[in-house]
Amino acid sequence: MGHKIIVIGCPGAGKSTFARRLHSITNIPLHYLDMIWHKEDRTNVSQEEFDQTLLEVMHSDTWIIDGNYLRSMEVRLQHCDTVFLLDYPVEVCLQGVRERVGKKREDMPWVEEGLDDEFRERIEKFSIEQFPTVYHLLEQYKEGKDIIIFKSREEAEHYLETL
Repeated sequence: MGHKIIVIGCPGAGKSTFARRLHSITNIPLHYLDMIWHKEDRTNVSQEEFDQTLLEVMHSDTWIIDGNYLRSMEVRLQHCDTVFLLDYPVEVCLQGVRERVGKKREDMPWVEEGLDDEFRERIEKFSIEQFPTVYHLLEQYKEGKDIIIFKSREEAEHYLETL
């Protein structure tokens, strides 16, 4: 495992939880894309501001970046040395979102009040609409990188326990 790490996967897979655990084990600075993109009032920063902040993070020596954000994935893959992909079944991801409803989280500037239909549909279609691009990009940028793919929470947990 290197020192420039991205954690990617479907919403609800547990990317932020995995990234927090990895941060607590390695002490590598952790950055949440949701906190860079979203404002507390549920609006977003401009794409330019997001991109600039992301580039500033990636110019530091060590980092963990948590979040999928397909639009910026290629540039993150170009700069990272390690990728953790949480490729879990849809129901696991939906359950992950249900379990965090109503809870204050350090990776999101507001408390989610429920699983709305649009977000549920995005999760349900993630493996069809986004994973093909994610896997294509991983193949394209695999040289010189550690790419670790977990198919279950148990695999991810076992990995963290062995660090």
